[in-house]
Amino acid sequence: MPQGISRHKCDTKAVIGLGSNVASGTFSSQELVKGAFSAVEYDAVRLVSTSSLYATPCIPAGAGPDYVNAVALLETSLSAEALLARLHEIEKKFDRRREERWASRTLDLDLLDFGGRVAPSREMWQRWHDLPFEQQKTLFPDDMILPHPRIQDRAFVLVPLVEIAPDWRHPVLRRSARELLEELTEDQLAGIRAI
Repeated sequence: MPQGISRHKCDTKAVIGLGSNVASGTFSSQELVKGAFSAVEYDAVRLVSTSSLYATPCIPAGAGPDYVNAVALLETSLSAEALLARLHEIEKKFDRRREERWASRTLDLDLLDFGGRVAPSREMWQRWHDLPFEQQKTLFPDDMILPHPRIQDRAFVLVPLVEIAPDWRHPVLRRSARELLEELTEDQLAGIRAI
């Protein structure tokens, strides 16, 4: 029996985080995140699974309106660098402006994991992982840091990730998404709800 032919040639599994806390034109944050799900998929990127949308408090508290967050699993034949560039292109199409660190935004697409790759090195990942909170607000890495150095701290990532990939394993910490979520405090989980 002949096999079906796919238009996708996808080799690497990736995890992305999606967020929005500012409307764009007539589109609400919920609509922007849903639109981003569709925009991500094309010939070199296949959308495997998407989480529900979650209302989440803005971090740091008081810095802006609350967010709509989600997570998606992808398969891609792109390099990590090319996928990140594609995500930035999509952000621009959704009116994202990168003027201030952690400012309100119409759309934020973060590459959280790329096939378990640790980049640019374990030592550099550890440096950004250990960076004090005050410095996180002002410093930008010159290189792409993989996995994202804050996955384990962010309930707005772990809650939707556990929904679709509870057994996803952190490439450095070697704990599953479910285990990482269980380590968060009630305060870190406060205010997150499915919408």
